[in-house]
Amino acid sequence: MSMTDELTLDVQALRAEFPVLGRKVHGDKALVYFDNAATTQTPKAVLDTWVDYFERYNANIHRGLHRLADEATQAYEHSRDTVREFVNAEDVREIIFTRGTTEAINLVAQSWGRSQLVEGDEILISRLEHHSNIVPWQMLAQEKGLTIRVIPVDERGELNMAAYRALFTPKTRLVCVAHVSNALGTVNPVAEMARIAHEHDARILVDGAQAVAHTRVDVQALDADFYAFSGHKLYGPTGVGVLYGRLSLLEEMPPWQGGGEMIKTVSLEEGTRFAEPPHRFEAGTPAIAEVIALERAIRWVTNLHFELLEDWEQRLLKHATERMKGIDGMRIIGEAPHKAAVISFVVEGAHSQDIGLLVDQFGVAIRTGHHCAQPLMHHYGLDATCRASFAAYNTLEEVDYFVDALQRVVTMVRD
Repeated sequence: MSMTDELTLDVQALRAEFPVLGRKVHGDKALVYFDNAATTQTPKAVLDTWVDYFERYNANIHRGLHRLADEATQAYEHSRDTVREFVNAEDVREIIFTRGTTEAINLVAQSWGRSQLVEGDEILISRLEHHSNIVPWQMLAQEKGLTIRVIPVDERGELNMAAYRALFTPKTRLVCVAHVSNALGTVNPVAEMARIAHEHDARILVDGAQAVAHTRVDVQALDADFYAFSGHKLYGPTGVGVLYGRLSLLEEMPPWQGGGEMIKTVSLEEGTRFAEPPHRFEAGTPAIAEVIALERAIRWVTNLHFELLEDWEQRLLKHATERMKGIDGMRIIGEAPHKAAVISFVVEGAHSQDIGLLVDQFGVAIRTGHHCAQPLMHHYGLDATCRASFAAYNTLEEVDYFVDALQRVVTMVRD
């Protein structure tokens, strides 16, 4: 008997843990929140943990000798060990706290990239990437004379793996790829991509922002050199994220920012000796409360059991896809056979922004725009799509309400 046979996901009980889900908008409309790929909502247990820090042991960490400082330091470092276990890193020193996925990727670009890449080196980037995994590399390429080569995507939203293999040359040094596409939901074969990269003596950085809340992540099984994610897409707070880095790489990397906490000694005459990883990369006072609350969010989502979570989100995705295809003129963008619970779509004769604004009047929150993935939008000949993205607390009834509202909106804008 499988775990999913023994256990069930009590969605209604789970929803009760999120105060915002009981809110009414636009008068008497119940909130239907389908913008989870942008930011997930936060359960009360995480909110309480954040408040508890400020009410009971608000203090700076690592240097203080008093009781509050000791408690804050212990909670902060306990969070690091929870993250290590969550992604199955080998060593707690491989876990660096950042402000989010964007800062984590910039850290790699400005530290590893600036110190290891030289003129003529090549970086492979997929066309599915969020701007956060494109722009830092473009900036570095312009500065250092690097070449960026693009992994193509097919009409279904899958990466062309034959083309990926063919892109490697003796100058290829780094692969940058999303674990899950934020715009389409495509789940990329990152373990296979890592194996191919390592066969060519290249490193791989994985943007895991859209993966960690929806599937179990094992950085050792993936064989990722770097893996980045954000707290606010993981039922946690904004302003905090994580960079996992292979320890042997981190030990060779110079600091990105200078200041307190990242040093061993500072001398005006003899210069500065830097701390070992991870503290070398955590200059200044960190987001202490947010890091502690992230630990609680990780425990919360882990307790749901990822097998149940994935099954439920796939049910939502399947139901929504089948019902939405019944709308005249509906075009779903990206139908890879292996995708997360994200539906990106356009409707013939209806502007995406109009759809987003009007379904909001029914209480449904979706995302419209280019989703910080303009190269991907251009691949499909689009400027924008609508995107509905699901989480553990969403229901089939909400999907039905959304599709019915969407049908009414489409009729309205066409009349």
